[in-house]
Amino acid sequence: MTITDVRIRKIAAEGKMKAIVSVTFDNEFVVHDIKVIEGQNGLFIAMPSRKTPDGEFKDIAHPINTSARERLQSAILEAYEKAKAEETETVIE
Repeated sequence: MTITDVRIRKIAAEGKMKAIVSVTFDNEFVVHDIKVIEGQNGLFIAMPSRKTPDGEFKDIAHPINTSARERLQSAILEAYEKAKAEETETVIE
């Protein structure tokens, strides 16, 4: 599967959650509500999840292997940095 579109839907300046993202694969399948989170070791992504009756959170959709997760995370973080830079540019003008 090829990532064909990454849309940064919301950027937050405050808090640990920095953005909400939608990713399209092969121009045919989309996953919404992927979060960009600021962690102790930098930015990472959190896949969409649901709270179970026992209080745990379970991913609704997620990559099956490490290489797929790395490709997804790289594409998302690259788009996030670009969107953040464009937002900063607009504020300065």
